Amino acid sequence: MNKNERSKKVSPVIPELLAPAGNFEKMRTAIHYGADAVYMGGKQFSLRARAGNFDDETMAEAVRYAHTHNVKVYITINIFAHNRDFAGLDDYLFQLQKADVDGLIISDPGILGCAVHCVPEIPIHLSTQANVSNAQAAAFWFEQGVSRLNLARELSLEEIQEVRRQNSKELEIFVHGALCISYSGRCMLSNYMTGRDANQGACAHPCRYSYKLVEEKRPDEYFPVEEDERGTYIFNSKDLCLLEGLPELVASGVNSLKIEGRMKSIFYVGGVTRIYRAALDYLKSLPVEAWERPEDIVLPAEFGREIVKTGTRGVSENFFKQAPGSSEMLYNTSRVPMEVEPVAVIRKEGSVPLVEARNVLETGDQIEYMLPGIEYEACTVTAMKTEKGEEIQRANPGNIVLLCTEPALKHTQLNGILRRNIK
Repeated sequence: MNKNERSKKVSPVIPELLAPAGNFEKMRTAIHYGADAVYMGGKQFSLRARAGNFDDETMAEAVRYAHTHNVKVYITINIFAHNRDFAGLDDYLFQLQKADVDGLIISDPGILGCAVHCVPEIPIHLSTQANVSNAQAAAFWFEQGVSRLNLARELSLEEIQEVRRQNSKELEIFVHGALCISYSGRCMLSNYMTGRDANQGACAHPCRYSYKLVEEKRPDEYFPVEEDERGTYIFNSKDLCLLEGLPELVASGVNSLKIEGRMKSIFYVGGVTRIYRAALDYLKSLPVEAWERPEDIVLPAEFGREIVKTGTRGVSENFFKQAPGSSEMLYNTSRVPMEVEPVAVIRKEGSVPLVEARNVLETGDQIEYMLPGIEYEACTVTAMKTEKGEEIQRANPGNIVLLCTEPALKHTQLNGILRRNIK
């Protein structure tokens, strides 16, 4: 390679970081910790029907808030629709257009057709539920008016790269969060067992249940389902985590990296968004030469240590490098015990911040303030006061208190999260 060829080398474009917003508070948290875009659902037409979700008024308010922070908002209309579901759809689409949303996440061809006809100005993002697993299918959906594809979660890095080589439009990849036992989430298990249709947004998550075997002629005898004595959670996959694969994903030219979790807590949303934001910023800071072999780029160890603190079922790369096996399952429990827990959210910044307790908080507790990025501030609670100035020794969940610490917190920001190690 001559000098002129080396000078033409450029670093890859850092993809958008897309975070879940199950309700307004989770949206604020995701934005605080570095999301470039958030996705949310309305009161209808959306999977995750049991998330907080947004009515028309709060959705419009959420879009205004996000746009003030230069963050995009995508709306999930990703149910698999029955005939009855189209009642009111056109009005809902026009309402979203009026709210100035930045994109619609759709899986059903009928809903897609309505959106293209009613609100052609709003970009359409095809949901992972549509199971796009090859370059030809990607080309088909782009021809239908889709501007972005969220590829199936069953693809390897090599397959993602091939779809990218054959298509120039936007590609979105899930990088973190819960994995369904069924193909890209298209599951009927919940419907059969509980009457709650996962494809209509009401999944009961039966893949997280513990199972035992019953023999037909011995209905009252329950036999444990075991594989090498590891347990009975036979459908329970570990959570997806492509943190270590980020360099190769970034180099592949994908446009958006998506975090699952509209049903998860603000601690999960903030913690995961924070680490992926810090990782992408780290990759952005690397010299051009590092990108000649992205497979050799290794993130600092603290990124991995921080991501495991967010929970919830261990981590798996799923199909990213090879087909998953039994080691990618969590057989002996529904989730991994947490190392840390949230204790408070900052409601007014300062060296003595006003905080809202989320777990019991007592004087003497050792806590950590999660800064945006990879850093945190450790301190000890020395005193707490109510807004009226009354000193208290214990704050219960929901209490609003002034928090005195040693050392004093230096970098508090509105919506920041305080955590502590679980004893």
